[in-house]
Amino acid sequence: MMKVVQCWDDGVVNDIRVTELLRKYNAKATFNLNPGLMKPERVPSHWKTLGEPGWSYRGYAGGKVGLNELTEIYDGFEVASHCWKHESAGKVSDEEFLKCAMDARKYLEDVFQRECHGFAWPNGTFTPTTCDLLLEAGFEYGRTTLNVDDVCAYEHPMALHSNCHYMDSLFIDKYNAAKAAGYKYFYFWGHSYEMFEYDKLWEQFEMKIKMITDDPDTEWANVIDLVRETKKN
Repeated sequence: MMKVVQCWDDGVVNDIRVTELLRKYNAKATFNLNPGLMKPERVPSHWKTLGEPGWSYRGYAGGKVGLNELTEIYDGFEVASHCWKHESAGKVSDEEFLKCAMDARKYLEDVFQRECHGFAWPNGTFTPTTCDLLLEAGFEYGRTTLNVDDVCAYEHPMALHSNCHYMDSLFIDKYNAAKAAGYKYFYFWGHSYEMFEYDKLWEQFEMKIKMITDDPDTEWANVIDLVRETKKN
């Protein structure tokens, strides 16, 4: 039986639609959040006008979930630190980076009233020093943006790679290859704003979730389960 895990970054408004879809199929997931970039109330997503300032993905500003609705939106799912304001390792001092990672973790633990030992590297950047610092601080894993065939064969838990991005054109091929190889886990990740508000992209995503749920040879799990199971072995 292969276990499937997934995670989503940045706490954008499109996560709401993701969580609704995942609940429909009883799928598990981890959401990597930056509390310092969130406002008390929701910031709506929208298509930006020409010359409008601020970051966007291909002209689409994904908005942000409000701090006042975190527990409602992510109820039943795992949450993990993605730094306070998406700070990147190597772009700020190691001391500041550790503080930002821990501040996000502590905030989420206070809000959700449970432990939050997962981490996702902003922009996928990490260093040997920051990996060791976060591990010593109590984080159990750190997800990168690199891809491997066997996600359980990691050398450092703070450099945990995935199998692929959820919009990978070879997603189904990689999923089937992982099963055929007898791997214990299959891991994918993404940003929900990458589907914009285009129904066709959401339909493609739902097809993958349904396929995994309906597959008698797989079951959903959480990223923390992957790390804790392989750590025991």
